[in-house]
Amino acid sequence: MRRALAARNLAPGLVHHSDRGSQYCSVDYQVLLRKRGILISMSGKGNCYDNSMVETFFKTIKSELIWPVARQSRDQAKNAIARYIDGFYNPVRPHLSLGFHCPSPSSERPGK
Repeated sequence: MRRALAARNLAPGLVHHSDRGSQYCSVDYQVLLRKRGILISMSGKGNCYDNSMVETFFKTIKSELIWPVARQSRDQAKNAIARYIDGFYNPVRPHLSLGFHCPSPSSERPGK
C-alpha cells in the first residue's frame, strides 16, 4: 500500500474498500490510510459478494500469474506480482468492467 500511495496523486474522498482480513483491520494499516485522508470501508463479515471486485481481482491474478508458474519463494512471488500489476494488469490488460479499457490512463502506460 505504501508503494501505491507514493506513486499516485489521490483524489479527495477516496474510499479504500476491503474485506475484514487482519492486514486491513490492523491499526498501522488504518493509520496509514487515515493520514492520507482515505476513507475506510469494509465488507460485512463473511460476505464475499460485498467485495466482489477485489475477489475478482484475486481470482484473475491467481489464474493468470500464480497457478501457471512453478512454486516460488515469497520474495519472488512479491516481485512477480508487483511486475504483473504495474507492467500488465493496470497499463495493458483490458477490463470488462471498464468497457475493455485499461485501468491506467494512457499517459501512465509504458511507452506513451
